[in-house]
Amino acid sequence: MPDIKHFNPDVVLDDAIQIFWRQGLPTTGIQALVTATGVSRSSLYATFGNKDGLYTAALGRYIDQHSVPAFAQLSSAGSGLTAIEEFFGGLIDVRCSGPVAGWGCMVTNAYAGPECADPGIRTLLEEHHSTLQSAMRTALATAAGLGQLQPSTDLDDAAAVLATLAYGVNLRSRAGADARSLTDTVTAALGPLRAHPAPSPLERSPSLLEHSPPPQEQPPSPQEQPPQ
Repeated sequence: MPDIKHFNPDVVLDDAIQIFWRQGLPTTGIQALVTATGVSRSSLYATFGNKDGLYTAALGRYIDQHSVPAFAQLSSAGSGLTAIEEFFGGLIDVRCSGPVAGWGCMVTNAYAGPECADPGIRTLLEEHHSTLQSAMRTALATAAGLGQLQPSTDLDDAAAVLATLAYGVNLRSRAGADARSLTDTVTAALGPLRAHPAPSPLERSPSLLEHSPPPQEQPPSPQEQPPQ
């Protein structure tokens, strides 16, 4: 007789995400997952194969729920550097305040753990990174079109740096870094990319001030002539 599922796999994955996100794969036991999901060990194994299969499915759902919408917003916004600032601002806010503060990012946590050696998990991580970096490059291309970037900016290199910075924000927040220090780091990283305001004519040609003749004194008017 076939096994009839009496649970919603998506709900189970949402519960599993909370455990794996906070604790990681190696330190999460199957009993903790049974308790969190309310589903028996045999039913979890029948649906997901094993604990690693459940983790992979949970990681994919995490990316779909959290990463994909954020990357799509970053790519589609037409504000260039402002969109990048808003992306990092939202990231820092989630990482440093609210119910999941201090948990870091499930994707970044996976990169830092032994689970990244699994081929299926590694594929998810690489696809995530590629999408993040592509979204950063799209936002930077928009910024360049708006005149917000230094003309010499290499968009591919800058996108790679900013994508890596996002992982750094995730790791540092998990280690206890506060929102102010993370925001300062992002500001410092974006600073060299910004186009400087166009200098005024005098700033462009300081020699005009250096070599201009001194002002001529005007002779006093008849009324101001000193008495003889």
